[in-house]
Amino acid sequence: HDSALPDPHNGSAKEGSPTNGTTSPPTPGGIALAYGSLLLMALLPIFFGALRSVRCAHGKNPSDMPETITSRDAARFPIIASCTLLGLYLFFKIFSQEYINLLLSMYFFVLGILALSHTISPFMNKFFPANFPNRQYQLLFTQGSGENKEEIVNYEFDTKDLVCLGLSSIVGVWYLLRKHWIANNLFGLAFSLNGVELLHLNNVSTGCILLGGLFIYDVFWVFGTNVMVTVAKSFEAPIKLVFPQDLLEKGLEADNFAMLGLGDVVIPGIFIALLLRFDISLKKNTHTYFYTSFAAYIFGLGLTISIMHIFKHAQPALLYLVPACIGFPVLVALAKGEVTEMFSYEESNPKNPAAVTKSKEGAEASKETEKKEK
Repeated sequence: HDSALPDPHNGSAKEGSPTNGTTSPPTPGGIALAYGSLLLMALLPIFFGALRSVRCAHGKNPSDMPETITSRDAARFPIIASCTLLGLYLFFKIFSQEYINLLLSMYFFVLGILALSHTISPFMNKFFPANFPNRQYQLLFTQGSGENKEEIVNYEFDTKDLVCLGLSSIVGVWYLLRKHWIANNLFGLAFSLNGVELLHLNNVSTGCILLGGLFIYDVFWVFGTNVMVTVAKSFEAPIKLVFPQDLLEKGLEADNFAMLGLGDVVIPGIFIALLLRFDISLKKNTHTYFYTSFAAYIFGLGLTISIMHIFKHAQPALLYLVPACIGFPVLVALAKGEVTEMFSYEESNPKNPAAVTKSKEGAEASKETEKKEK
């Protein structure tokens, strides 16, 4: 899961429709439980994904290196997302919905198992006994030979990771056979956490470009056309978090869902994670910007759910989340006089250590030159 893919439910948290006409409307208690659960499920991957993104930025395992999003990537992303969404819309109009969803199910079955395995691995390590026979493995694919040899895949894992993969496969089979909403959410949470952990913005300006572009994308495709709603109703894949509003009446077999697209979790989440790493770079032992943006996300998503509930219409969540997640931290930076520091903070690309080394060598060389001139 190396990119936050355009999400047909991105921006739409909405009430699901009953599967038959005799279904009674959900109770206020069921609605409150569904919305509260969606909010909690959105916050968990952002919080833990942000914490793991700090370790990921300084990790040594090549398989855990983050993917850095540049300003060029951020500017192109809404266009790519729009093309993908429109492509899916046309596919569902032209081809049989069953075959497309079967292919998508298999694709997300494999991705979901890998994402869930990567997510639970750090937690599962605590449950293994000290004498557990843990062997190291490395999956390496290269291209060419000699000096032209290039690594295509370099993945390191151990026996514990294989156990996690086995457990994740059980969830995968459950999802594939039943499409149960709990299995869907387990995959959705894993995708979200991996996205926040492994997708890194290189600076705050890039984050503003990405969130601003997707703000326009979200509003246009939800309010301007019926494309997103059509794809959302046709698309069967764990790219949304769902929770039944009739859980109290029907239990685990409930079928009247409220939903939130993963794009509304991952996109603001990677910006919030960037602010956590910025907090740490200030070396003040405070996480002011992280907690401010986290509170802003709660406010924005709460506002989305409230307006959606009042008007009974799908809402582009980024319409409310983007101004909150950018505006609140910038106001705090203005109050503290740290706007310059915030926008000048730059993260190096860990996948390009040569560039980092050169920049360090350049800085050291300039210092030596200054000393000689003095």
